[in-house]
Amino acid sequence: MKTEHAGGCLCGDIRYVTTAPPSRVTMCHCRFCQRATGAAYMIQPVFEESDLSVVSGCPQIFDLPSEGSGKIIHVHFCARCGTKLWLSFERFPGKVGLYAGTFDDPCWFDITPEVSKHIFLSEARRDTVIPAGIPTFAAHVVSRDGTPQTATVFDSCHIIGGA
Repeated sequence: MKTEHAGGCLCGDIRYVTTAPPSRVTMCHCRFCQRATGAAYMIQPVFEESDLSVVSGCPQIFDLPSEGSGKIIHVHFCARCGTKLWLSFERFPGKVGLYAGTFDDPCWFDITPEVSKHIFLSEARRDTVIPAGIPTFAAHVVSRDGTPQTATVFDSCHIIGGA
C-alpha cells in the first residue's frame, strides 16, 4: 500500500517524504530520547530506510553510542535550525525512526497494541500515563545479547509512580 506523508525541519531547509506506513511505533522514555525531544518521551514511527526520501536539503549526522545497546545511533538533523528529524541505527540496519513531531501531520499513523510499544519505563517520568493494552518494557525489548524481554501489558491506564 503506497501512502505518502511529508515532513521537515523548523526552517524548511530539509523536507522528507515517507512512502509506506510505519512497521511499528516506539514510545521511548530513555534519557537520550528525553534530552533529544525536550519532552517526557519520544514517539518514533519506524520505517524501512527505502521508504524515506529526502526531497530537499541535506541533513547532517551526529553519531552517539546508545547507553542501552552500546551500538551507534545516527542522529540526522538540520545544520541550520538544529531540528532532529530521524535516527538510523547500527543495531537495526535498514531501519529509520522518525521524530513524529517533524511530520506535517504528526497524527497520521495509529498507535495500536499490535504494532506499538513503550520502552525504558524504568527511566520514565513518574507522572507518565501509559494507556491500557500497549506492551511495555523496563528497558529494551531485547537485551544486549539478543535475549527477548517479557512485556508488561496494563489492563487499564497506568501512571508511572502512581498507586
